[in-house]
Amino acid sequence: MSHMGILLGVFILVWAGLTAGFGLYLQTRCARYLERGSASFFALSQITYPNAAVIFDAAIAIKCFGVGVSYLIIIGDLMPGVVRGFSENAGGVSFLVDRHFWVTGFMLIVIPLSFLRRLDSLKYTSVIALISIGYLVILVLAHFFKGDTMKDRGIIRVIQWDGFVPTLSSFPVIVFAYTCHQNMFSILNEINNNSHFRTTSVVVASTGVAGFIYILVAITGYLSFGNAVAGNIMGMYTPSVTSTIGKAAIVMLVMFSYPLQVHPCRASVDAVLKWRPRRTVDSPNGSPSRSVSSLPSGKPGQSKGDGMGETRFAAITTLIIVLSYIVAMTVASLDKVLAYVGSTGSTSISFILPGLFYYKISSPDSPHHQRLMKEDDDEWDAPEGEEDEDETLLSRMGPRGSSWRKKLLRRLSLALAPIDNPYLALSEAYFEDGLVERARAWV
Repeated sequence: MSHMGILLGVFILVWAGLTAGFGLYLQTRCARYLERGSASFFALSQITYPNAAVIFDAAIAIKCFGVGVSYLIIIGDLMPGVVRGFSENAGGVSFLVDRHFWVTGFMLIVIPLSFLRRLDSLKYTSVIALISIGYLVILVLAHFFKGDTMKDRGIIRVIQWDGFVPTLSSFPVIVFAYTCHQNMFSILNEINNNSHFRTTSVVVASTGVAGFIYILVAITGYLSFGNAVAGNIMGMYTPSVTSTIGKAAIVMLVMFSYPLQVHPCRASVDAVLKWRPRRTVDSPNGSPSRSVSSLPSGKPGQSKGDGMGETRFAAITTLIIVLSYIVAMTVASLDKVLAYVGSTGSTSISFILPGLFYYKISSPDSPHHQRLMKEDDDEWDAPEGEEDEDETLLSRMGPRGSSWRKKLLRRLSLALAPIDNPYLALSEAYFEDGLVERARAWV
């Protein structure tokens, strides 16, 4: 807000949320072309751009690894301050204010969580992370309505912005804030009801709630401090028990978010290691099967898992944990880590890949698309009793009556990647402005 002003800042937050949500929606559409429970970026790459699959998965693995490292760095940076906030004499105990001690200590907590195979196994820790977010939001709102920050408040800009380059430098952080696409396919594989209505509801609810919280905190935080607001708003409040708890809440949030990065990173590393150049395999009737990704088949309606043996699963997970720990212990700066993540990895996963995959696989000339349309026609001709309750309203128009919507969706999917291409040029501006504290606040 300090760079963009309130109006432009809100517009950018809404626009980024809409485009990120559209990317998630395209992932739900792409998953229809794959066997139930086997959706992944690797599986899509195998039936769209098979020889580039290793590049896509390598980018996802690097992105998730970088985010996981940034979480550990944040823990190491914030915990000494949290300890000092609870005890003024903590500074006399050297290891309590040593970032290496806290990174090591919290690693012992997240290691068991990182070895869980399914995302829904992390639902209870995710609830704790959501409670932490709720506390942070309430804290910002409480200080805003209390008005105890007005004496330090700078000027308020509603329309005027700070210039082109400062505004652009904030984009990678905003993109990073909405990035959750690396886990979307795992959610689609594990969700009990993967109907179009239900998955779309998940996308709308998640991006909508996130966008609302971002806008609410951005506006109230900016109105509390004006242009004097810093990236880490928690550090601007008068030291107290409540602000110290807020810093501890950030630590809890990123700690329980670390396993959510290990999960897709492990899957992508496994895909990279298994990748071999291959030719498209056609079925005898000339139309490739929807399971052309060569992933193991399973019962309909069930997630097929990651397909990794116990030894391979443990080895890859251990490698990710050890490497991220080494990097977090040796690198004390977040700026370059989050700059690359926000300006390259996040944009690729959130915008470019979903758009490219859907445009390629939904082409009318694509045998995968033709096969899916045939199956949709068969479902349309099926008895009414077999129709899914959630799909009733959506299917009344029939598959043929919605052809114009499918054409529009393909054009929008192709436009999604070019829309986000300017983000890729922002890392240099991000480096120069030194926005590490702002990145911490958004994380």
